[in-house]
Amino acid sequence: MLKGLSITPPVVGRISIGRVVEKQGKRLPEKDDQFTLTTQVQQRGEWMLHPLNEQLRKATSGKLRSIPVRMLFADPDLNLRADYSLFDRDTGRPVCVGNGETCRRIGEDGNGIESLPCPSPDGCAFGQKGNCKPYARLNVIVGDEDEMGSFIFRTTSFNSIRTLAARLHYFRAVSGNLLACLPLELKLRGKSTTQSYRTPIYYVDLGVRSGGTLEDALTQAKELDTRRRAAGFDQAALDAAARAGFANGAFEDSPEERAAVAEEFYPDAASVLPDSKDGGTTDTTTPRPSTLRDKLERKAVLLGGAAA
Repeated sequence: MLKGLSITPPVVGRISIGRVVEKQGKRLPEKDDQFTLTTQVQQRGEWMLHPLNEQLRKATSGKLRSIPVRMLFADPDLNLRADYSLFDRDTGRPVCVGNGETCRRIGEDGNGIESLPCPSPDGCAFGQKGNCKPYARLNVIVGDEDEMGSFIFRTTSFNSIRTLAARLHYFRAVSGNLLACLPLELKLRGKSTTQSYRTPIYYVDLGVRSGGTLEDALTQAKELDTRRRAAGFDQAALDAAARAGFANGAFEDSPEERAAVAEEFYPDAASVLPDSKDGGTTDTTTPRPSTLRDKLERKAVLLGGAAA
């Protein structure tokens, strides 16, 4: 194994809830209210659709707002890796990555990696200057063609990260560590906030598949686990191999992925909505001027938070 190179799960496609479009000579993320599955190949600046994208759309009567998935690992933190990340806006190169306690940061001379305390973006002078933000990657298995090949979903949304992390840990707990055997479903949900001016924003959730119950999912997970064990499948060894692979490098994203990261999450735009940044769903419209009602609503939110 090459030292210094993070060994990540094999990726066969991408999941997003938006796309990058060209406006006035600039490539900017455009939000959407449904999932899109693409390959890792771009043609004329657009990601090519994955064959599963059309198959899933044919199975639904409306927009694609749910995707049947399985997890690759039993450990939730291997499926969803979330950090506070600061990227170079021009190159997409990671500059500093932390977990709220410690961080790995490129040295001042541009060489070497320093290990430093990580007080989170709000308490870090270095992070506040460079727009440090939560950044997560979720790997899931879609379809049955490649049981070791995954689709990756990237997000900087607090809502998606917090919800997915909670669901993964809860499902692992209630299933008796059979998270990788559960038949699950990515779901797109909408909500409105004061920051979004009461317009809908979308985030990604995880649940049992439509038409089934949690009890059904647990039964299927136990049956699949029994079959796998009989065939010699070693889930614990797979998790250990993945854990060692992630730890083998300082940063997860490869050089080929850096440009896409910078394009999706650091657009050169006037403003963005903080809760809608899921794989290219940033709202790049200029916010309307604040009205008296907006000011009163924000004041009410602040007073409510203080009272809580």
